[in-house]
Amino acid sequence: MVIKASIIGATGYAGAELVRLLSAHPQVELVGLTTQSYAGKAFWEVYPHLYGYVDLVCEEQDLPALVARSDVIFTALPHGHAMAVAREVIDGGKALVDLGADFRLHDPVVYQDWYKVEHTAAELLPRAVYGLPEIHRDEIRSARLVANPGCYPTSVILALAPLLKEGLVETGTIIIDSKSGVSGAGRGLSLNTHYCEVNESIKAYGVAVHRHTPEIEQELSALAGKKVLVSFTPHLTPMIRGILSTIYARLTRLKSTEEILTLYREFYRQEKFVRVLPAGMLPATKMVAGSNHCDIGLVVDRRTGRVVIISAIDNLIKGAAGQAVQNMNIMFGLAEDTGLYGPGVYP
Repeated sequence: MVIKASIIGATGYAGAELVRLLSAHPQVELVGLTTQSYAGKAFWEVYPHLYGYVDLVCEEQDLPALVARSDVIFTALPHGHAMAVAREVIDGGKALVDLGADFRLHDPVVYQDWYKVEHTAAELLPRAVYGLPEIHRDEIRSARLVANPGCYPTSVILALAPLLKEGLVETGTIIIDSKSGVSGAGRGLSLNTHYCEVNESIKAYGVAVHRHTPEIEQELSALAGKKVLVSFTPHLTPMIRGILSTIYARLTRLKSTEEILTLYREFYRQEKFVRVLPAGMLPATKMVAGSNHCDIGLVVDRRTGRVVIISAIDNLIKGAAGQAVQNMNIMFGLAEDTGLYGPGVYP
């Protein structure tokens, strides 16, 4: 099987990682890369590290032509821009993996409240599957429209899923402290991501209003079987890539660290990309850089009755492009780790 794949929005950081991963995928042929900024340029001129590996020329978006020659289309676009694309892709009988936010939230009113954009393809929301394979694998297999999760939500949902599924945490006590590398802000120029503004500094942003909050709460509520509200604070850190989430919650009944780790090992025992670390070993972003892994470690604080869960992902791989490829593999019946297997890079 050769899957013909195209990427709309290929020259952002997530799009470029998609190009890199798909160009090395043994069962994928890249047939189209669109961009608003670099049409007519060879992709390697935009990202020189792919010289000799990717010969495609960036093109302006001609959606009917792109749909006609593709089996799957990836959209790596800002929110609000994938709706019209999705409609045409689905009407054309092809598959879509959207790396943006347009199809992650089930309720269009919630989407509009948080993103301040009207949802113009609400009729497609019931057909969209939230693309976190470790939780929604069976639905992804039969989906034609997959909403790739956000980077922060990926790190948080995987970290909390076993405890919520077993009813082991008080759902009103969850506090999430997440730290992200600067690549999560995208490639566009911004004062907030200039070297002098970011280097040797760490700052919180989007406190109590970050747009990933409803996505996190939607998925945690489904796991818990009841409404979950969280306190979520993201931070920008002076590193290029990676997310480290530290999550605090009160246990409903006291367990030891080893008992909780045993629960996690059982929950994720068949997962190729979730690594539950042994007691005394905690995740670090460098341990997952360049990989599709999510590393999870935890400690039970018996003094306070809380559990502290720490997760680490590469925001551009498991938090974006790698997870998108993982979803494509499932949709097309391939081994889930095809084109993704292996550790990251170190140091």
